[in-house]
Amino acid sequence: MYPDIFQLASASAAVKAALGSNPVRFWPFGKAPQDESRPYALHQLIYGAPVNTLGCVPEADNFGVQVDVYAKSVTDARSATRALRDAFEPHGHIVAWNGEFWEPATGLYRISFTVEFWTDRT
Repeated sequence: MYPDIFQLASASAAVKAALGSNPVRFWPFGKAPQDESRPYALHQLIYGAPVNTLGCVPEADNFGVQVDVYAKSVTDARSATRALRDAFEPHGHIVAWNGEFWEPATGLYRISFTVEFWTDRT
């Protein structure tokens, strides 16, 4: 059910250039290894709904996935965000830019966005 966004990200040369390739530093939320190299990104499902109709079982689902990019510099955070955006947009739609943040506790910059995927159930 969950969109295979890791596959989309890891298939992109630009994402691998930004987030590494062994491994691609793009994890489900809460799964990033402690003291991981930067930049890295996390993803999590923040909403979803079946495409309901009156006459049949839903044939598709809509998923909203939040992506958060963490980096030591604004430039690296924006570059990784751009690479992820470009990897996802042929398959989904960016529906929100959730902001840019600096986190004093970690000294990292974070950029957050939401990408929506329509997934067929077939």
